[in-house]
Amino acid sequence: MVTPLTDIQVRNAKPKDQPYKIADGGGLHLAVMPIGSKLWRMKFKQANRKESWATYRTF
Repeated sequence: MVTPLTDIQVRNAKPKDQPYKIADGGGLHLAVMPIGSKLWRMKFKQANRKESWATYRTF
């Protein structure tokens, strides 16, 4: 079981040389890009059983 991310953890996530992920549980993670952008990504399965990603950009 993964502990959900807090607002402080999300705000303090700093960019590195390579993109990296911080798990939030249930297929949701925060992706931190080298340029400093942060994306919420959720993995899910479609009705045809193919895996897909939903991505939401933070500001």
